[in-house]
Amino acid sequence: MAERSQRKEMKENEIERNIRIALGCTEDVRVFRNSVGQAVVKGRTIRYGLLKGSSDLIGWRRIEITPEMVGQSIAQFVGVEVKTDTGRLRPEQKLWLEMVNEAGGKAIVARSADDATSSLLPEQS
Repeated sequence: MAERSQRKEMKENEIERNIRIALGCTEDVRVFRNSVGQAVVKGRTIRYGLLKGSSDLIGWRRIEITPEMVGQSIAQFVGVEVKTDTGRLRPEQKLWLEMVNEAGGKAIVARSADDATSSLLPEQS
């Protein structure tokens, strides 16, 4: 405990920045700031971020499935970009989907609930 009190107390945003820099130097982990909150704009409440209580940084880590892991469950990052029948992806949305999929996550464009469930839920036999 003495060592901790002798160290300069860092602010949370400084720690977060250091974490993002450290993880950004690797190829196997990608994290992104997830600001969560709300603002009132022209009398309307706008909420942003994932949800209250979600992590400050979200993302994925690439892991190799080894023989010892066979039969175990792991979490896979999922991203769903919701579009209407005529909606089009912006370039940055397309890039996000590509990055998630290339890293081993599952990112899709869904134009209906059926699109999402058929792409994300395991096939029923």
